[in-house]
Amino acid sequence: MIHPAAIVDSGARIGANVEIGPYSIIGPDVEIGDGTEIGPHVVIKGHTRIGRENRIFQFCSLGEMPQDKKYAGEPTRLEIGDRNTIREFCTFNLGTVQGGGVTSVGDDNWIMAYVHIAHDCHVANKTIFANGASLAGHVTVDDLVIFGGFTGVHQFCRIGAHVITAASSLVLQDVPPYLMVAGNTAQPYGIHVEGLRRRGFTSEAITELKRAYRTLYKSGLLLEEAKGKLAEQAKTQPDVQLMVDFLETSKRGIIR
Repeated sequence: MIHPAAIVDSGARIGANVEIGPYSIIGPDVEIGDGTEIGPHVVIKGHTRIGRENRIFQFCSLGEMPQDKKYAGEPTRLEIGDRNTIREFCTFNLGTVQGGGVTSVGDDNWIMAYVHIAHDCHVANKTIFANGASLAGHVTVDDLVIFGGFTGVHQFCRIGAHVITAASSLVLQDVPPYLMVAGNTAQPYGIHVEGLRRRGFTSEAITELKRAYRTLYKSGLLLEEAKGKLAEQAKTQPDVQLMVDFLETSKRGIIR
Protein backbone atom coordinates (compact mmCIF):
# COMPACT_ATOMS: atom_id res chain seq x y z
CA MET A 1 0.00 0.00 0.00
CA ILE A 2 3.04 2.23 -0.51
CA HIS A 3 2.95 3.97 -3.88
CA PRO A 4 6.03 3.20 -6.00
CA ALA A 5 6.67 6.93 -6.39
CA ALA A 6 6.94 7.39 -2.60
CA ILE A 7 10.39 7.46 -0.98
CA VAL A 8 10.44 5.52 2.29
CA ASP A 9 13.75 5.10 4.08
CA SER A 10 14.63 1.53 4.95
CA GLY A 11 15.01 2.55 8.61
CA ALA A 12 11.43 3.77 8.91
CA ARG A 13 9.03 1.56 10.87
CA ILE A 14 5.75 1.21 9.03
CA GLY A 15 2.77 -0.58 10.62
CA ALA A 16 0.17 -2.81 9.03
CA ASN A 17 -2.27 -1.46 6.45
CA VAL A 18 -0.51 1.90 6.17
CA GLU A 19 -1.12 3.80 2.93
CA ILE A 20 1.53 6.20 1.60
CA GLY A 21 0.73 8.25 -1.49
CA PRO A 22 2.96 9.18 -4.43
CA TYR A 23 5.88 11.55 -3.94
CA SER A 24 5.69 11.40 -0.17
CA ILE A 25 8.99 11.17 1.70
CA ILE A 26 9.39 9.23 4.95
CA GLY A 27 12.65 9.62 6.87
CA PRO A 28 14.73 6.96 8.65
CA ASP A 29 13.65 7.78 12.21
CA VAL A 30 9.91 7.83 11.53
CA GLU A 31 7.41 5.36 13.00
CA ILE A 32 3.89 5.11 11.56
CA GLY A 33 1.19 3.10 13.31
CA ASP A 34 -1.28 0.63 11.84
CA GLY A 35 -3.99 1.86 9.50
CA THR A 36 -2.67 5.40 9.03
CA GLU A 37 -3.29 6.98 5.61
CA ILE A 38 -0.74 9.42 4.21
CA GLY A 39 -1.61 11.31 1.05
CA PRO A 40 0.68 12.43 -1.78
CA HIS A 41 3.49 14.95 -1.38
CA VAL A 42 3.73 14.57 2.41
CA VAL A 43 7.15 14.94 4.06
CA ILE A 44 7.68 13.27 7.46
CA LYS A 45 11.15 13.65 8.94
CA GLY A 46 13.03 13.66 12.24
CA HIS A 47 12.34 11.41 15.21
CA THR A 48 8.61 11.34 14.57
CA ARG A 49 6.14 8.82 15.92
CA ILE A 50 2.62 8.71 14.45
CA GLY A 51 0.00 6.44 15.99
CA ARG A 52 -2.85 4.40 14.54
CA GLU A 53 -5.59 5.30 12.07
CA ASN A 54 -4.56 8.86 11.35
CA ARG A 55 -5.46 10.59 8.06
CA ILE A 56 -2.75 12.93 6.81
CA PHE A 57 -3.59 14.86 3.66
CA GLN A 58 -1.34 16.10 0.87
CA PHE A 59 1.46 18.63 1.27
CA CYS A 60 1.88 18.33 5.04
CA SER A 61 5.31 18.73 6.65
CA LEU A 62 5.68 16.81 9.91
CA GLY A 63 8.80 16.52 12.05
CA GLU A 64 10.86 19.21 10.37
CA MET A 65 13.42 21.07 12.45
CA PRO A 66 11.98 23.78 14.72
CA GLN A 67 11.98 27.41 13.66
CA ASP A 68 14.24 28.29 16.58
CA LYS A 69 17.74 29.70 16.17
CA LYS A 70 18.93 27.76 19.21
CA TYR A 71 18.23 24.42 17.56
CA ALA A 72 21.50 22.71 16.65
CA GLY A 73 20.35 19.39 15.21
CA GLU A 74 19.62 17.59 18.49
CA PRO A 75 17.51 14.39 18.19
CA THR A 76 14.31 15.95 19.51
CA ARG A 77 10.89 14.44 18.75
CA LEU A 78 7.39 14.86 17.40
CA GLU A 79 4.74 12.50 18.79
CA ILE A 80 1.25 12.22 17.26
CA GLY A 81 -1.41 9.96 18.74
CA ASP A 82 -4.29 8.05 17.17
CA ARG A 83 -7.24 8.87 14.89
CA ASN A 84 -6.24 12.43 14.07
CA THR A 85 -7.28 14.16 10.86
CA ILE A 86 -4.54 16.48 9.57
CA ARG A 87 -5.56 18.40 6.47
CA GLU A 88 -3.53 19.99 3.69
CA PHE A 89 -0.39 22.10 4.23
CA CYS A 90 -0.12 21.60 7.99
CA THR A 91 3.31 22.01 9.62
CA PHE A 92 4.22 20.38 12.94
CA ASN A 93 7.80 20.92 14.13
CA LEU A 94 10.12 18.91 16.37
CA GLY A 95 10.74 19.99 19.94
CA THR A 96 13.84 21.71 21.27
CA VAL A 97 16.19 20.65 24.05
CA GLN A 98 15.42 23.86 25.93
CA GLY A 99 11.68 23.14 25.79
CA GLY A 100 11.77 19.51 26.89
CA GLY A 101 12.57 17.95 23.53
CA VAL A 102 9.06 16.93 22.45
CA THR A 103 6.20 18.40 20.47
CA SER A 104 3.06 16.32 21.00
CA VAL A 105 -0.44 15.98 19.58
CA GLY A 106 -2.88 13.60 21.29
CA ASP A 107 -5.83 11.62 19.95
CA ASP A 108 -8.96 12.38 17.91
CA ASN A 109 -8.01 15.91 16.89
CA TRP A 110 -9.51 17.58 13.81
CA ILE A 111 -6.85 19.85 12.31
CA MET A 112 -7.78 21.79 9.19
CA ALA A 113 -5.59 23.18 6.41
CA TYR A 114 -2.57 25.42 6.97
CA VAL A 115 -2.38 24.89 10.74
CA HIS A 116 1.06 25.40 12.31
CA ILE A 117 2.06 23.73 15.58
CA ALA A 118 5.49 24.97 16.61
CA HIS A 119 8.23 23.41 18.72
CA ASP A 120 7.48 22.12 22.22
CA CYS A 121 3.71 22.58 21.93
CA HIS A 122 1.46 20.02 23.60
CA VAL A 123 -2.02 19.53 22.17
CA ALA A 124 -4.34 17.21 24.09
CA ASN A 125 -7.38 15.35 22.69
CA LYS A 126 -10.53 16.08 20.68
CA THR A 127 -9.53 19.60 19.72
CA ILE A 128 -10.53 21.42 16.53
CA PHE A 129 -8.17 23.78 14.71
CA ALA A 130 -9.89 25.72 11.93
CA ASN A 131 -7.93 26.80 8.85
CA GLY A 132 -4.78 28.80 9.48
CA ALA A 133 -4.74 28.59 13.28
CA SER A 134 -1.18 28.78 14.60
CA LEU A 135 0.55 27.98 17.86
CA ALA A 136 3.89 29.62 18.66
CA GLY A 137 6.42 27.60 20.64
CA HIS A 138 5.75 26.05 24.05
CA VAL A 139 1.94 26.39 23.91
CA THR A 140 -0.21 23.90 25.84
CA VAL A 141 -3.75 23.15 24.63
CA ASP A 142 -6.08 21.14 26.87
CA ASP A 143 -8.91 18.82 25.76
CA LEU A 144 -11.85 19.86 23.59
CA VAL A 145 -10.57 23.31 22.63
CA ILE A 146 -11.87 24.88 19.39
CA PHE A 147 -9.74 27.45 17.55
CA GLY A 148 -11.47 29.70 15.04
CA GLY A 149 -9.75 30.24 11.72
CA PHE A 150 -6.50 32.23 11.78
CA THR A 151 -6.33 32.29 15.57
CA GLY A 152 -2.80 32.99 16.74
CA VAL A 153 -1.49 31.94 20.16
CA HIS A 154 1.62 33.55 21.66
CA GLN A 155 4.45 31.38 22.92
CA PHE A 156 4.22 29.85 26.41
CA CYS A 157 0.44 30.33 26.63
CA ARG A 158 -1.95 27.67 27.90
CA ILE A 159 -5.49 27.20 26.63
CA GLY A 160 -7.87 25.52 29.08
CA ALA A 161 -10.34 22.74 28.30
CA HIS A 162 -13.58 23.58 26.46
CA VAL A 163 -12.36 27.01 25.31
CA ILE A 164 -13.49 28.39 21.95
CA THR A 165 -11.81 31.29 20.12
CA ALA A 166 -13.40 33.45 17.44
CA ALA A 167 -11.81 33.73 14.02
CA SER A 168 -8.65 35.85 13.84
CA SER A 169 -8.25 36.04 17.61
CA LEU A 170 -4.80 36.85 18.99
CA VAL A 171 -4.18 35.16 22.34
CA LEU A 172 -1.35 36.66 24.40
CA GLN A 173 -2.06 35.15 27.84
CA ASP A 174 -3.51 31.97 29.33
CA VAL A 175 -7.21 31.31 28.76
CA PRO A 176 -9.06 29.59 31.66
CA PRO A 177 -11.33 26.60 30.92
CA TYR A 178 -14.85 26.98 29.49
CA LEU A 179 -14.41 30.49 28.04
CA MET A 180 -15.37 32.08 24.74
CA VAL A 181 -12.72 34.59 23.64
CA ALA A 182 -12.39 36.93 20.67
CA GLY A 183 -10.41 39.88 19.40
CA ASN A 184 -6.94 41.29 18.92
CA THR A 185 -5.94 41.01 21.68
CA ALA A 186 -8.34 38.29 22.80
CA GLN A 187 -10.84 39.19 25.50
CA PRO A 188 -13.33 36.94 27.38
CA TYR A 189 -16.97 36.91 26.27
CA GLY A 190 -18.59 34.51 28.68
CA ILE A 191 -18.86 30.75 29.02
CA HIS A 192 -18.92 28.44 25.97
CA VAL A 193 -22.50 27.41 26.75
CA GLU A 194 -23.46 25.72 23.50
CA GLY A 195 -20.33 23.60 23.45
CA LEU A 196 -20.87 22.50 27.03
CA ARG A 197 -24.47 21.52 26.29
CA ARG A 198 -23.35 19.40 23.36
CA ARG A 199 -20.86 17.66 25.63
CA GLY A 200 -23.48 16.69 28.17
CA PHE A 201 -23.10 19.36 30.85
CA THR A 202 -26.33 19.82 32.79
CA SER A 203 -28.14 23.14 33.03
CA GLU A 204 -27.21 23.26 36.70
CA ALA A 205 -23.51 22.77 35.96
CA ILE A 206 -23.58 25.47 33.27
CA THR A 207 -25.32 27.87 35.69
CA GLU A 208 -22.54 27.30 38.23
CA LEU A 209 -19.88 27.91 35.58
CA LYS A 210 -21.61 31.17 34.63
CA ARG A 211 -21.50 32.13 38.28
CA ALA A 212 -17.78 31.32 38.39
CA TYR A 213 -17.24 33.47 35.30
CA ARG A 214 -18.98 36.42 36.94
CA THR A 215 -16.80 36.01 40.01
CA LEU A 216 -13.63 36.02 37.94
CA TYR A 217 -14.53 38.70 35.39
CA LYS A 218 -17.49 40.80 36.54
CA SER A 219 -17.21 41.12 40.33
CA GLY A 220 -14.48 43.74 40.45
CA LEU A 221 -12.43 41.51 42.75
CA LEU A 222 -8.68 41.29 42.57
CA LEU A 223 -7.48 38.03 41.05
CA GLU A 224 -6.40 36.54 44.38
CA GLU A 225 -9.75 37.46 45.93
CA ALA A 226 -11.63 35.90 43.01
CA LYS A 227 -9.55 32.73 43.30
CA GLY A 228 -10.55 32.41 46.94
CA LYS A 229 -14.26 32.70 46.15
CA LEU A 230 -13.93 30.18 43.32
CA ALA A 231 -12.19 27.73 45.63
CA GLU A 232 -15.17 27.92 47.97
CA GLN A 233 -17.59 27.36 45.10
CA ALA A 234 -15.56 24.39 43.85
CA LYS A 235 -16.15 22.54 47.13
CA THR A 236 -19.71 21.81 45.98
CA GLN A 237 -19.28 22.19 42.20
CA PRO A 238 -16.57 19.90 40.84
CA ASP A 239 -16.63 21.46 37.35
CA VAL A 240 -15.45 24.73 38.88
CA GLN A 241 -12.42 22.92 40.35
CA LEU A 242 -10.94 22.65 36.85
CA MET A 243 -10.95 26.44 36.65
CA VAL A 244 -9.44 26.77 40.13
CA ASP A 245 -6.64 24.33 39.30
CA PHE A 246 -5.92 26.20 36.07
CA LEU A 247 -5.66 29.55 37.84
CA GLU A 248 -3.31 28.12 40.46
CA THR A 249 -0.93 26.77 37.82
CA SER A 250 -1.06 29.62 35.29
CA LYS A 251 2.43 30.98 34.66
CA ARG A 252 1.78 33.62 32.03
CA GLY A 253 -1.24 35.24 33.66
CA ILE A 254 -4.78 34.98 32.33
CA ILE A 255 -6.65 37.17 29.86
CA ARG A 256 -8.74 39.51 32.00
